[in-house]
Amino acid sequence: MAKRERVVRMSVEQPLWRALTAYRLLTMVYAVLLFAFAYKEFSRPGVAVGYLAALAVWTLATSRKVANAASCTKGFLVADLTVAIVGIVLTPVADTQARISAGGSTLPTIWTAGAVLAFAIKGGWRWACFASTFVAAANLAIHTGQPTRDTLHNVLLVWVASVAIGYVVEVARASENTLARALEIEAATRERERLARDIHDGVLQVLAMVQRRGSELGGEAEELGRMAGEQEVALRTLVSSGLVQPSRVSHDESRGALVDTYEVDEPGAEDGELDLRTLLAPHAGSRVSFAEPGTPVPLPVPAAKELAAAVGAALDNVRKHAGEGARAWILVEDWGDEVIVTVRDDGPGIPAGRLDQAAGEGRMGVALSIRGRLRDLGGSADLVSVPGQGTEVELKVPRARTDKR
Repeated sequence: MAKRERVVRMSVEQPLWRALTAYRLLTMVYAVLLFAFAYKEFSRPGVAVGYLAALAVWTLATSRKVANAASCTKGFLVADLTVAIVGIVLTPVADTQARISAGGSTLPTIWTAGAVLAFAIKGGWRWACFASTFVAAANLAIHTGQPTRDTLHNVLLVWVASVAIGYVVEVARASENTLARALEIEAATRERERLARDIHDGVLQVLAMVQRRGSELGGEAEELGRMAGEQEVALRTLVSSGLVQPSRVSHDESRGALVDTYEVDEPGAEDGELDLRTLLAPHAGSRVSFAEPGTPVPLPVPAAKELAAAVGAALDNVRKHAGEGARAWILVEDWGDEVIVTVRDDGPGIPAGRLDQAAGEGRMGVALSIRGRLRDLGGSADLVSVPGQGTEVELKVPRARTDKR
């Protein structure tokens, strides 16, 4: 029987929308009951009855509008705030000024806070500040004289509470985005691990078998086996080192932690850093072994490119001068203040004085392609060769110098 997967969508703000829906209903009932107990004290109770009836109809009819962020549109928010402000402005018409000055409540009473909270949940603290300012201005405008202390306290309470809730919503929303991205990265990592297992159990074994059988058969099959062996080594290196994905940079922003992916040739990437291993790993093959640290080796992109080009030039020299059958080894070391890449081969080595002779003849491969690149980075390239024992090129790049570039 197939296993069903249940997808649970988390939302930290959905409970707030449900609470707001209940708040609007309860405060609407509260406003009606408050008027019912004091209707004899109103100078024009008919105005109050008309407004409260409209308020009840509006609250019940728009309950679904505050069910979630998608249904709570900007148009609805403006209309809801207008209903609240109209009720505040109609209070002096329906009630006496004496009751208002004595601290009597407005017609919508605390229902008004629901309209402001909808702005806060929908758009954050800036929207809440906008809406509460209009409500505060309406409350202060209905007092012909000096506003009472209770009125000022209520205005300040609504303003502070709505802004605080709006800020909390923004923080919660950023945390939710961060968690969602973390779950996506975890899922992608698990999928990559699963693919790596499948590659290891299937593709690598097939390539190894093709290489073995090709060597046994000889002829054209031997060449096919050699190519299969090279692809096996390259694929095994990528799988084991985890360099399948491009370089990633993680940083925090107001909307949560972001993980940016950039390619070497992407515009603007020259100002960032790049894991040197991603540039050197493709050199691995059946005759080239690649050894690297278990952690990234970050360098400024220009420095990483130049160092990788110098390694490529050293490998070209191995192929040209050591022969097709020679093996080469690449070793990457990160010492914190400098990065060292060593390229070694088991070829016949370079005879004494051969490099000076090549320079005199105008062949500047080692001088320009290797030493020149490292000199521009503030580093050095040391070449050690013993006839009959191969050649070793040690490339050093100080990280402090590359950071200033």
